[in-house]
Amino acid sequence: MNSFGYCNLSIVPCRKDTSDRSEMVTQLLFGEYFEVLEISKNWLRIRSGIDSYEGWIDVKQCQLISKETYQSLKKQTPSYVADIMGVIADETEDISFPITIGSMLHFTQGKEIVIENKKYNYQGNVMAPDGKVSRSKLVEDAFTFLNSPYLWGGRTPMGIDCSGFTQMVYRLNGVNLKRDASQQVEQGAPLSFPEEAQAGDLAFFDNEEGNITHVGIVLENGQIIHASGKVHVDKFDHLGIYNEAQKRYTHNLRVLKKMF
Repeated sequence: MNSFGYCNLSIVPCRKDTSDRSEMVTQLLFGEYFEVLEISKNWLRIRSGIDSYEGWIDVKQCQLISKETYQSLKKQTPSYVADIMGVIADETEDISFPITIGSMLHFTQGKEIVIENKKYNYQGNVMAPDGKVSRSKLVEDAFTFLNSPYLWGGRTPMGIDCSGFTQMVYRLNGVNLKRDASQQVEQGAPLSFPEEAQAGDLAFFDNEEGNITHVGIVLENGQIIHASGKVHVDKFDHLGIYNEAQKRYTHNLRVLKKMF
């Protein structure tokens, strides 16, 4: 068995243990690739080649690839699906299926993707990073996920968690964030006061034990957009996130970071 793989499905759950009933810790999206660390019957413990996150996936839910293909994918600068939901054609199998915003597209020629013996074709809108980050576009992309339901481990508009939300919004703008809020807080440059933060910067929040448990994207006019229950906008100040409906602070501000 090859020790590398490619996500050839829309969304693949990555679980904490080797069971479909186990907690979903993250998801693989189409086009993401990984290293296989361990095999247990029909399960693979994998490490994402994108953010180094680990979890267990069903061996039937991926395309196994060679080390050479894996290394080639890592060297490429991919494009990303820019539509909330696009459709990709698997020309080898003569079928089409949906893929979500932020899915990776490793074009080889035109709109064609070739992964060893499989050929795909995507004709929807794409985003190709050019190295420039626009705060207005980043905020616009954040609002694309507005009202997406909260889902632990989720990374799509059909269900997303707080750090999956920030990771995917930043991905669409060519900035690679790690997977969890506790990892993302280690990136970027710290800001001293909320007044220093600009639209698109990240705010991190902790629990009573002082552990980073939440992250959101700062907006203008004392607001923040974040995934809590659903992706929505709340008030934000030096104390944290204030929810108008609940008439209380729901998250305690720990640190602000500039990521670009």
